[in-house]
Amino acid sequence: MTGGAVPDPFAAHPEWALNPPRPIVPTPANMSGQLRGRRVVVGLPGHGWRADLRADEKVVQASRTYVPVMVESEWYRAEAEQTEVFAPLVPIERVWVEEFGIAGSLSADQGIGSRLVSLDEPPRREPVAALDAGALTGRRVVRMLDDGGERRNLRAVTELHTNDVGDVCARVAGELDWYRWAWSGKAPKTLEVPAHLLWVE
Repeated sequence: MTGGAVPDPFAAHPEWALNPPRPIVPTPANMSGQLRGRRVVVGLPGHGWRADLRADEKVVQASRTYVPVMVESEWYRAEAEQTEVFAPLVPIERVWVEEFGIAGSLSADQGIGSRLVSLDEPPRREPVAALDAGALTGRRVVRMLDDGGERRNLRAVTELHTNDVGDVCARVAGELDWYRWAWSGKAPKTLEVPAHLLWVE
């Protein structure tokens, strides 16, 4: 190795890149069952979308169906401290639930064409390997488990770095602890995850 080049960990272990986690596929809320605690996206086709929200159960008022929606930090705080929080009522036709799609190999096409989406509905979100994702701190991440399972509801609390034994890794925290850090000042417990097991949702 010359010129200070960083070795590619995938070169020696190509199997690391073969099994990404499932993508996020927004589904109209009126096609979903129970909504309480589910991650949702709200917005208007052709206008734009807002994510990192949680829903409560549907309510009917004057024959219209609405979904109480709150920012995710408020949902976690309400659940942790058993308090009431304000949740605006969003017409159900403007709410999509984050469902999991089918995991597959990532496309080799990384050009602009692969990034263009329709404005008729929120875009599908493909997972991105932590090694390719740019900045990590604060982002939603998935830890792949040895048995092929996924651990979600995690946030990255560091960027990629090398640990004491030279492995490339990042530290993550459970999402409840991540948000509690903001409202209580209590630093979260963190877990070191090897970079090849970590994906951005």
